[in-house]
Amino acid sequence: MFDSLTSKMSHVLKRIRGEARLTESNTKEMFREIRIALLEADVPLQLVKIFIDNLKSKSFGSDVLDSLNPGQTLVGIVHKELTSIMGGDLGEYSNELSLSTTPPAVIMFVGLQGVGKTTTVGKMAYWLSKDNHTRFGKKTGKKKILTVSVDTCRPSAIDQLRILSEQIDIDFFHSNVNNSSIDITKDVLSYAKKHYYDIVLIDTAGRLAVDEVMMNEIEALSAIAKPIETLFVVDAMQGQDSINTAKSFSNKLPLTGVVLTKLDGDVRGGAALSARQITNVPLKFIGISEKLDGLEVFSPDRMARRILGMGDILSLVEKAKNSDLSDISGMIGKIKASDKFNLNDFRLQILQMKKLGGIEGILESIPSSFRSNRMLSFDQSDDFVRKAEAIINSMTVEERVKSDIIKSSRKRRIANGAGVSIQDINRLLSQFDKTNIMMKKIKKGGLAKMIRSIKSMSSLF
Repeated sequence: MFDSLTSKMSHVLKRIRGEARLTESNTKEMFREIRIALLEADVPLQLVKIFIDNLKSKSFGSDVLDSLNPGQTLVGIVHKELTSIMGGDLGEYSNELSLSTTPPAVIMFVGLQGVGKTTTVGKMAYWLSKDNHTRFGKKTGKKKILTVSVDTCRPSAIDQLRILSEQIDIDFFHSNVNNSSIDITKDVLSYAKKHYYDIVLIDTAGRLAVDEVMMNEIEALSAIAKPIETLFVVDAMQGQDSINTAKSFSNKLPLTGVVLTKLDGDVRGGAALSARQITNVPLKFIGISEKLDGLEVFSPDRMARRILGMGDILSLVEKAKNSDLSDISGMIGKIKASDKFNLNDFRLQILQMKKLGGIEGILESIPSSFRSNRMLSFDQSDDFVRKAEAIINSMTVEERVKSDIIKSSRKRRIANGAGVSIQDINRLLSQFDKTNIMMKKIKKGGLAKMIRSIKSMSSLF
């Protein structure tokens, strides 16, 4: 996510050194490169100009604190501005869902076709079912949730949402595809009131802003449902153009927030940076994976940190807090005694990382400087994690303890059992050897120490 933008911004902000103050002369080239990086990330020109002007006005003449160098000072200024344009100026709780209405609270999802609305409804139902909703930062308790699709244009959308709801054990309202979306909306509201549901999540059909008939329909749906939240779902892969379509929707609907999907792909970042400014509503959620738990509350501050290569340790802390890491103390004890570290422990280490979002998720959340300077050459592919688990599970007890006995014949048997190639096994054993080396350097800072730190930090939040 944002790899190109993060790389360029990090490179630019490392260039200013040895100056006592930030001046026009020593920042001119840097501001030029920041401007280019933002434009290449598909941020609108007008927003880039405002951003650079704000940086200049707040940077020139700024004294550099004794504890900071000019580069660090400028990073702080850029971070504040990035946070602000992404919605930091709207207040700490602007990204919270409002449920302050007589039940059922209706949340309607709108947007273009193919942006991931139906999947987002499933993710939102899962997120709400896990008692994640907060009001002014405090959890509001579990909710009785009902999902419904009024997308009569695409019958498969109804089946898709039904299947997603069943997977997460959430009630689904079985709509008749032969009924109009208006009738389905009236029926589901009546049903929800009679059965005392707290929240109704409505998945609507994808529509183009130029389709007057469809736009009139969504306006009528909104008038009937009276949603407390109308969330505009945007595909981050489409860049700022997809955000611009929100203007047309906002003329018909009272949009309350934006959900950016597919942020786990190769996105340039323009949509995330410009969503708040173009739509005039907060960016509330981001989709970070295809899994049902791949929905995150959007935080302007944390996103700014990721873009600047500063990582998002708080997200790791939350994952550690919500995950069962009860075996981690024993694992770290094994790691400290590197002569006892074997493939059983290596497998446990892999499973713990999966609970924290996988290797790629962990590395994305920690500062880039930590990754480049302290992380040894660890395979970052989640595909490797899946294969590694299967390979170790196919080994005998003796092979897991004494990896040096795994020769050609044993590798063939293990490969057949795990459904992998001999090369995959060699790759795993090579990685295991590298990890053993890393464990010997644990006192100087390594992977286990990082995980232990995350676990201890989680108790503070």
